[in-house]
Amino acid sequence: MALSGDLWAELPAERRIFCSVLLFSWAVYLWEAFLAHRQRRVYRTTTHVPQELGQIMDSETFEKSRLYQLDKSTFSFWSGLYSEVEGTMILLCGGIPFLWKLSGQISGRAGFGPEYEIVQSLVFLLLATLFSAVTGLPWSLYNTFVIEEKHGFNQQTLGFFFKDAIKKFVVTQCILLPVTSLLLYIIKIGGDYFFIYAWLFTLVVSLVLVTIYADYIAPLFDKFIPLPEGELKQQIEVMAKSIDFPLTKVYVVEGSKRSSHSNAYFYGFFKNKRIVLFDTLLEEYSALNKEPAEGEDGENEETKSKTKNKKQGCKNEEVLAVLGHELGHWKLGHTVKNIIISQMNSFLCFFLFAVLIGQKELFAAFGFYDTQPTLIGLMIIFQFIFSPYNEVLSFCLTVLSRRFEFQADAFAKELGKAKDLYSALIKLNKDNLGFPVSDWIFSMWHYSHPPLLERLQALKDAKQE
Repeated sequence: MALSGDLWAELPAERRIFCSVLLFSWAVYLWEAFLAHRQRRVYRTTTHVPQELGQIMDSETFEKSRLYQLDKSTFSFWSGLYSEVEGTMILLCGGIPFLWKLSGQISGRAGFGPEYEIVQSLVFLLLATLFSAVTGLPWSLYNTFVIEEKHGFNQQTLGFFFKDAIKKFVVTQCILLPVTSLLLYIIKIGGDYFFIYAWLFTLVVSLVLVTIYADYIAPLFDKFIPLPEGELKQQIEVMAKSIDFPLTKVYVVEGSKRSSHSNAYFYGFFKNKRIVLFDTLLEEYSALNKEPAEGEDGENEETKSKTKNKKQGCKNEEVLAVLGHELGHWKLGHTVKNIIISQMNSFLCFFLFAVLIGQKELFAAFGFYDTQPTLIGLMIIFQFIFSPYNEVLSFCLTVLSRRFEFQADAFAKELGKAKDLYSALIKLNKDNLGFPVSDWIFSMWHYSHPPLLERLQALKDAKQE
């Protein structure tokens, strides 16, 4: 042991940094693989509905959810292993400095020399995201057209999938490249306090993106229509008014054209709040509950209508209960608290980045001996050096999220929605083939939402009342 310690101490600082990054990355992967193995063992061995679930889940749904989650877990194991091996090979083979050099050659041919570091950085970013998209494509295809298709969730055709993927890539670049170029420019001209200006810039960008996403970005991918006048809309408006939620519009998004998974959320700042409901959440609006019109085969060039998940979604009272839960997050200040935590973390990271960016050993550890590009520094420090901190933070946020979810359920209970939320949670679990039995360590580490049984137990007393 002492000899090993001496050998480690004799290594140059950059080699110790590089080895520490690799070792920690594999330690995290092995920890995640261990947790996933424990959970797969639960999927394999729990083949009958436990007694405590007998009243809320039939054996057929239980078996479907067990097989679905087992397939997803197995897929996650192989995709995670590939990702870890790929990342390791990129680091060992000098993939980052190679791509940076290639970016310099491309920008040089366009007339931008080494002094145009921001231009080279944007070329590097474009090539890196393109590489990630291409290498991730087979995994995404398999997940969508094998696993999700097998279990009745996929609603996409191959043509729609590729059109959607290209559109996402283009939109991402249109946002990522200008934002990155401005951030790099601010860091370069910001002087000793650049970290404050960089943090303020990212704060403004995040707030702008949150504001415009649902109005200008999301409609590029999905169709948003106002919820038609009727009983549900009236009840939503009454409930919003009862808790002083400044609701301005309610939308239904056609999520069923890509997946039969369901969701709901709200967005907007100050007195301009909007609610978005996925059509798959609404029993009356879900395209998956409707028979094809006479003369139609139920399939068009973009989407496919399936009958496996007939009668999915929730009744109006249950939708209101789900919204009561979501509005509870707003009323209890969870959204603001999450923003504050996120921005405190962002400021801390930029401050530490300012402290570390001058350390040449960090750049040398990843093959940059003669230059210290700002973008590479951001990547090294935020992605690799901060990785232990990020793991701890992620776990703490998971614990906090679970606490928030219980509080939001309790808020819906106070609105008199306990009974309807109870039945809605069961329906949503069934529609999404959630498996209600989990390994306790896996659940503690990964589940940002409490397990179904824990949420139902918290609602049970009020429901019985």
